[in-house]
Amino acid sequence: MAYDTVGAILLAGITLYAVLGGADFGGGLWDLLAGNTAQGRAPRALIDESITPVWEANHVWLVFNLVIFWTAFPHAFAAVMSALALPLWLALAGIVLRGAGFAFRKELSTLSMQRAAGATFAFSSLVTPFFMGTVVGAIATGAVPADASRASLAAWTSPTSLLAGFLFVAACGYLAAVYLVGEATRRGNRAMRAYFARRAQAAAIVAGALSLAALLELQNSDKFLFDRLTGRSLPFVVVAGVCGLVVFALLAIGRPIGIRIIAALGVAAVVWGWGVAQYPVLLPGTAVTLSSAGAPQDTVVAVIVVFVAAVLLVGPSFALLYALQGRRMLGGGEHGALAAVPASLQAPPGAGRPRREPAERERAGPAAHTAALGVVTIAAVIRRMRQR
Repeated sequence: MAYDTVGAILLAGITLYAVLGGADFGGGLWDLLAGNTAQGRAPRALIDESITPVWEANHVWLVFNLVIFWTAFPHAFAAVMSALALPLWLALAGIVLRGAGFAFRKELSTLSMQRAAGATFAFSSLVTPFFMGTVVGAIATGAVPADASRASLAAWTSPTSLLAGFLFVAACGYLAAVYLVGEATRRGNRAMRAYFARRAQAAAIVAGALSLAALLELQNSDKFLFDRLTGRSLPFVVVAGVCGLVVFALLAIGRPIGIRIIAALGVAAVVWGWGVAQYPVLLPGTAVTLSSAGAPQDTVVAVIVVFVAAVLLVGPSFALLYALQGRRMLGGGEHGALAAVPASLQAPPGAGRPRREPAERERAGPAAHTAALGVVTIAAVIRRMRQR
């Protein structure tokens, strides 16, 4: 029971990273496709203002998932990190380059350097979800052996893994566009609402097509997983499809009410459908299960206890962060002052904007730092308990 609980905790962490961090990566996709400097000024400004306060905090869930995985299921963790080392390192490189490009393009003074930093941010926003998708595809299709000791190119370059990579990119773009529709609606910006509504619909179609293609490929290459997805996980598959259709319909009729929650629910259904299909196996095709690959019982119980403590510590921080972001109270010296001026008198984005001070650039504020501190504390406590 304890191992199942930790497995559910891990799946919940993956879900949070998918619906929160995934939207950040999708923002990079739309930044890349926004067009030239003049044409893409308005959508890039909305993307920038929406992502800036939260993008660092959302990576807390990635750190959380890694800590839980290697602590509770060390044997499976070792196999995955060995066999899929290359895509994992490429995904990590994408995260680092993406953060650097996003941060530096606001501070560089020349247009050419700003474009280079923006291109780095946008391209890395595609690289990371793609390689994360190939990792999930490799695990789900049983391409990771239990005794893996070195990197394997074949493990993550199968048609199913590559389809999963492209599906991850499309899903991130879909989430980002839907969230940006909601943001534009709240600001009363009809032009940007229509702009991102069209892109959300296009991304939904692409993601749906890739999902069907992946299922067809599984039917030919991995009958076991296909039977699980169309059997015990069928309710999750149906929920994901229905959520996508509802969001598409609401955008088509111009009534984007509740679409963020519905879109996030659809992506969460995909994640949980995958988890339920594999349960209780961690590495399909092997004998590695939640219990057989788990750490000692005492360590697993400690993980659960520390998780509850972390929820109490990190949860309110994230709730505060998103509440302040939803009310546009972060970065008030920049965006709040602009919002108070009539639209007809507002200067174009970037015109006459003073150079930001270091304190103003730290928009994630204490909430993000508290969240990060909570995860570091979890890792330290668990490591200490394992040493006893």
